[in-house]
Formats: sequence, structure tokens, C-alpha cells
Amino acid sequence: MKHSRLRLPFALLTAGILALAACEGATEPEEDHAEEVEGVMLVLGGQTIASYDGDDGEWSGELEVEPGEETAHISVRFVDHNGAAVTLDEDYYLEAEVEDESIAEFEQDTPGEFGGHLHGQAEGDTEITFSLMHGAVGSGHADFVTAPLHIHVREHDDG
Repeated sequence: MKHSRLRLPFALLTAGILALAACEGATEPEEDHAEEVEGVMLVLGGQTIASYDGDDGEWSGELEVEPGEETAHISVRFVDHNGAAVTLDEDYYLEAEVEDESIAEFEQDTPGEFGGHLHGQAEGDTEITFSLMHGAVGSGHADFVTAPLHIHVREHDDG
């Protein structure tokens, strides 16, 4: 009886240590390229519409779309401290997560591609977070994650 009481806490301790070790390994960039990433630029029609500085964790700009409308393709570029695009290996991909998809959605033409279209679903405000993922699309881990970027979904005011 005494041995069975010791097994459960030992098993829980071992599981906890293994989980912590796995988490620590997942936060380290595995490729040199990801270490160069210090920001993000969103480009629409050749113009930068928003940019993210990883040093201060802040965005300049925001995304806007009308309800029922879709933007042209928005390219998402991961950049170094000089604002130059970082060349990434094929085992990196983009993951974009919209906080409230009843207001807006970000649709990638190909899962994991570095860009997509913003769809306005309903009037309101929400946020989007971009992650540079490493590994197989859908099961990789994040090497770089932005702070949330504000999205406006509003009717165009002509007046």
C-alpha cells in the first residue's frame, strides 16, 4: 500500500518535468533565419499598410474592410531590424488568427502561404495575430508571434 501512494506523486512529477522540457524546447528557434525576424510588414497593392516592430511590440497602421467585401491579396513579410525581408526555408509557414471571425476572416489561398485576403463579415472591430510557424503546416510551433493588430469593418462613408 505504501508503494502505490508514492507512485502517483512520482508519476505526476515525471509528467510535469517532461511537459516543461517539451515546452522549453518549443520556444527556441530551430533555424538561423527565424532568429533574424524582428518584425512584420503587411503589403497591399505594393504599399505597406501596416508594420509591426518586434522590439517595442507595437503596430503602425491597421486593417480596414467593408462588410461583405474582400481585400486584394495582402502579403505578409517577416523582416529583420532594417526592415529587409527575411528569406525563410520551406519548413516555415504563416498562421493568422482572427479574434472574432463573425466580424472578419483572413483567408489564405493555400494553407500556410505568406498572405491572404481579409473578408469583412459584419460591422465591428476585432484583432488579428500573425505567427511565423516552423514545421508541418497545421502542426508546427511558433518561432515569432505579433501582438494583435486592430481590424475595422465599417461601411464606407461618402459624406
